[in-house]
Amino acid sequence: MAQRLVLRRLLSLTPKTLLPQGQQTLSGSLAPHGPPAPHSRAFGTSAACRSTFNVQDGNDFQDRVVNNPKPVVVDFHAQWCGPCKILGPRLEKMVAKQEGKVLMAKVDIDDHTDLAIEYEVSAVPTVLAMKNGDVVDKFVGIKDEDQLEAFLKKLIGA
Repeated sequence: MAQRLVLRRLLSLTPKTLLPQGQQTLSGSLAPHGPPAPHSRAFGTSAACRSTFNVQDGNDFQDRVVNNPKPVVVDFHAQWCGPCKILGPRLEKMVAKQEGKVLMAKVDIDDHTDLAIEYEVSAVPTVLAMKNGDVVDKFVGIKDEDQLEAFLKKLIGA
């Protein structure tokens, strides 16, 4: 909720109110004029960010998970779930180690109850292994890194 309010406030600001004093406004090409501000930073993404994404809705799930040519690990979780908070980062780390051979979709069951029902998620965390739109493996609960590595290798076929 707080994130939405911050985003709304940020989106309601005009370009002049966003820029520090003395910095020029953006041109039609949206490129800044002159040197960048001394406090600016370039943004990049780590391997974990490139291989992990949050599912936005049913259509997004269909496009990025079911229709994906790569194998996808689907992590059904909830914000209030303690074991999910342990498993999530552990699973992201293991997926990132696979160097793009597998992707990870994160589905919050409170936001996407329809997907949780469709895939028969009765407890969290539930992790599905999907290949060509089909569920080929599944586990419920927390796993250690060795078990997660074996789960991923089985999915990839390594």
